[in-house]
Amino acid sequence: MSTPYPFTALVGQDELRLGLLLNAVSPAVGGVLVRGEKGTAKSTAVRALAALMPEVAVVAGCRFSCDPGAPDPACPDGPHEAGTGVSRAARTVELPVGASEDRLVGALDIERALSEGVKAFEPGLLADAHRGILYVDEVNLLHDHLVDLLLDAAAMGASYVEREGVSVRHAARFLLVGTMNPEEGELRPQLLDRFGLTVEVAASRETDLRVEVVRRRLAYDDDPAGFAARWADEEAALRERIVSARALLPRVVLGDGVLRQIAATCAAFEVDGMRADIVMARTATALAAWAGREEVVSDDVRQAALLALPHRRRRNPFDAPGLDEDKLDEALQDAADEQGDDDPDPDGPGGGVPPQGGGPESDGGGSDAGGSDDGGTDDGGADAPGREDTGSGDAPAPGGGGEQQPVRAGEPFRTKVLSVPGLGEGAAGRRSRARTEHGRTTGSRRPEGALTKLHLAATVQAAAPHQRARGRSGRGLVVRRDDLRQATREGREGNLVLFVVDASGSMAARQRMSAVKGAVMSLLLDAYQRRDKVGLVTFRGKDAEVALPPTSSVDAAAARLESLPTGGRTPLAAGLLKAHDVLRVERLRDPSRRPLLVVVTDGRATGGVDPVALAGRAGRLHASEGTASVVVDCESGFVRLGLAAQLARDLGGSAVTLDELRADSIAGLVKDITAAGRAA
Repeated sequence: MSTPYPFTALVGQDELRLGLLLNAVSPAVGGVLVRGEKGTAKSTAVRALAALMPEVAVVAGCRFSCDPGAPDPACPDGPHEAGTGVSRAARTVELPVGASEDRLVGALDIERALSEGVKAFEPGLLADAHRGILYVDEVNLLHDHLVDLLLDAAAMGASYVEREGVSVRHAARFLLVGTMNPEEGELRPQLLDRFGLTVEVAASRETDLRVEVVRRRLAYDDDPAGFAARWADEEAALRERIVSARALLPRVVLGDGVLRQIAATCAAFEVDGMRADIVMARTATALAAWAGREEVVSDDVRQAALLALPHRRRRNPFDAPGLDEDKLDEALQDAADEQGDDDPDPDGPGGGVPPQGGGPESDGGGSDAGGSDDGGTDDGGADAPGREDTGSGDAPAPGGGGEQQPVRAGEPFRTKVLSVPGLGEGAAGRRSRARTEHGRTTGSRRPEGALTKLHLAATVQAAAPHQRARGRSGRGLVVRRDDLRQATREGREGNLVLFVVDASGSMAARQRMSAVKGAVMSLLLDAYQRRDKVGLVTFRGKDAEVALPPTSSVDAAAARLESLPTGGRTPLAAGLLKAHDVLRVERLRDPSRRPLLVVVTDGRATGGVDPVALAGRAGRLHASEGTASVVVDCESGFVRLGLAAQLARDLGGSAVTLDELRADSIAGLVKDITAAGRAA
């Protein structure tokens, strides 16, 4: 087994280390979600924590790590008699992103359950993690139903497996740690709330710290055992401090004054529900125990708020997690003034940062300092709204350049459902119909590999004709492997929604572009809720560009949209051809994820010879490949040319106006992309 990197050798990342250690002291805090860019010690810190966890006593031979002092009466391997057990190190169990439901929660042997009536159960990762650490790297990339199962088990302290009336329950209490890179997509707010604490990590920009990160990492890579030995004393001291804090924790007093501060702080930040109050109380208590105190003070409440509230402050998916520290101090002071409670500062160095030797990561040092990627802009002349470019080039308009400053998006609204026709087999989501592991049962088939979802009626029907030949004599059904039938289910999938946005001069009127951006922002919000990947192609001036390659981070798409400048010619064909290139590459990368092309334009095209016809040919190229598409018609004014509707016909899709896009609009019914394409 490889030697883990020492926890105390991490450089900096004070909040990350503190959040992990508080959960080690009090697992009731509810775990920690670590958000940050790549290469910032997230994984290294979690794996290093395992070496600090105290050993656990377990019942010998129990696959579910029962405590010999208080064995689980419902343990599938039980019953166990209370008594002495064996000690072993606390486990760190890693949940792979591609894990199946059976791998996570365990699986029943359905054949034996039906034919013998026994609960033959193979434990999953939740059982392995009981009384240890469950680490989920890239938790934001897990399928939603796996995250639901994981967080339910973390909240209830137990895992339930139920299949066709046969159920197994076992204890599953663990320290839950998730890491994620926000650039790859966010967790849903209701799932964020299930993590007790969250910390943001970033690579230091200080030269000395970065040098120390590299120096230590190189030393570790050259001689892992020797490097760990040099930090053995610090590791032992920190391990002893965790044990002492755990022992002190039951004696820590949470007074009425600080409890009112906790409640007032949560109320001031308008967090939903009561989980934040409870997590803050547990975190403040753990902070006091970590500092060696038997009473919670105001500084503990403040630190607890900084760890427990930022991810619960998001009012919509495009809000960045964070906390206004001035507002926090004001809320704490107001609550203290009401109580006349002037808590003294804690004596000594107090609660926060554990002893260590420095900085961000050992895992290769800090990450690249990513620069802005809003894309260069052409100095194209602004097209006059409502008429075509004369082809005179890109001369600046009188009184200013061809490029106009970005305008803010209008207020988002709930959009009508746009879906891809047919039945897909892509990643689980909420947009288009698909064959999935979860959903309504539509039929049965012979299983390919392990049986996961039994179709009971079809299995009985397959076994029934053979009962006499198999010598059935009792009431039980004689079932063979060949009789088992897998249920086929239909649910919803997530799609790749590729936006192609016209940012040319014909769209540049400020009020109009604000409405257009508001519509695209609304569609992005819808894509977030339906668990889609999104991409953004823009066209203006002389060419088109990929403003955002396909990603699960809808937040990144929203940020690029907000900073989108306008002006110049309207190379519509270039935008469609660029979108074709993006989709071609994505089909190779992820062939099961079906695309939905959303073109946001007024249909006008300028530049070159017969640009409208060229755009039509580009549209028909998408149609020939069966790409589902919809055109959001942004044309305004009394005189309308209908070019967007013609483009929709070329694409084989449908066209909706900005008004028709609203879910509460009475301008029309929900558009069916396939029907519109056939009608064309």
